[in-house]
Amino acid sequence: MSYKNNTAVSQLFELLECRYALRVLWALKDGHPQTFRLLQDSVGGVTPNTLNTRLKDLRGAGLIDHGGSGYALTKTGLDLLKRLNDLQAFSNKWAAAQAKLADAATR
Repeated sequence: MSYKNNTAVSQLFELLECRYALRVLWALKDGHPQTFRLLQDSVGGVTPNTLNTRLKDLRGAGLIDHGGSGYALTKTGLDLLKRLNDLQAFSNKWAAAQAKLADAATR
């Protein structure tokens, strides 16, 4: 991987590693806009200040936008979540394998 590609991946990971960033994106994955209050409830446990900061970051990155109905994913945000959907299948397999390892270790 070239340095330029590595830098782009690092920048994306840095954004997504911010607390609640992935949760905000995941809460919007169904395609329905959400108001600030509804999004706060969907994400759970996030303070208004932190949510405001995260929304600002994600809007600045072009992953979400705010319209008359609330916050929603942009085309870029939808593309990212489509790619992250593979993580769901992977995480299910990984969790099952971890459970088998833990089970085997207790025997």
